[in-house]
This record gives sequence, C-alpha cells and structure tokens, in this order.
Amino acid sequence: MKRIVILAAALLAASACEKKEEPAAPAPEAQAPAAAEPAAATPSPSDLPPLDANNIVSIAVGSKDHKTLVAALKAANYVIGVSNPGPLTVFAPTDAAFAKLPAGTVDNLVKPENGDQLRHILQHHVVPSAYGVADLKDGQVLGMVDGGHCTVKVADGKITIDGANVLASIKASNGVVHVIDAVLLPAAKP
Repeated sequence: MKRIVILAAALLAASACEKKEEPAAPAPEAQAPAAAEPAAATPSPSDLPPLDANNIVSIAVGSKDHKTLVAALKAANYVIGVSNPGPLTVFAPTDAAFAKLPAGTVDNLVKPENGDQLRHILQHHVVPSAYGVADLKDGQVLGMVDGGHCTVKVADGKITIDGANVLASIKASNGVVHVIDAVLLPAAKP
C-alpha cells in the first residue's frame, strides 16, 4: 500500500508539471449546469471541504445518480484527493453501476476497517490528467492514480473504459467527469 501512495503522489506531482489544455467541448460533452444544486445542500458542511460549484466532487454531490460514489468518497476519506485543483479525469460509476456488484460488497467496503481497500478502488477511477471526449482514443491505455491501467475503446462513436460504457461527460473546474455504467475493479495483487 505504501508503494501505491508513493506512486500516486509521484503521478500527481508529474501531472502538475504537464498541464494539458482541454479542447473545446465536443457535442457529447456537457458543461456543468450553472443552476446546479449547491454542493452544501445535500451533505452537511462538516462532511465536505468548501468546494466551487463546478468541482468534480460538487458535480457528483449534485447528481441524483452518484449518491453511492459520494458516500464511498467520504467513507474512504478521499474527497480531498478528488477535489484538488487537478487536472483530473474521474470515471464516475452511477448508483446502478454499484448495484451490479455482488450483494453486500458496497456495505462491506464502506466499513471503516476497509477504507484502504475502498480508496484503492476509487483511485482506480482517477487519472492524474484531464482527458475530454476528444482526447480518448481507441486502444489508449490510461495510468490510474492507484498505479493500475485501464484501456479505452472507441467504436461507432461510443467510448468504453475497461468495458464500462461512458454515458456522459462533464467538464469540471478541476478536470473532467465521465459517467460510467460499471465499477472499474483494479487487478488483484499477486
């Protein structure tokens, strides 16, 4: 686990040196709604640090389809990691994606004693650079914050990441959120 933390820190440091300009948003990519529900309306102020309304975490908090993801971020003490200035790309599983996991999996992962395992899974959904829709290419391999890799497939205008369909994309103030229909599970450690 110590190696993963060191690798994640190195990746974040390296990405800070190489700022990637986000191209103009293509048609499938949406801008965060201006009239979105304020981030503090759902969780209590003590649950989250102050965030701007277009931050990746604020977008997730304001989404009716990402309640499980927000709860997992809090349980893993990973809110600050995903709300940092970035740039980041977050592949955000919907509540329905988490529901596809075997019964009891999410309940078990959010237990305090499983925080490290949950954080590792969440880090497998984050890339320390901003990749909009136009930046994702067929066969592209992305290095995730957990040190693992995920492969992008593009066919007939549809994007998948390790088999999960990208349902929507939203530009955030600290990167990009790609909504996906499955949870990305890191490879088992040898």
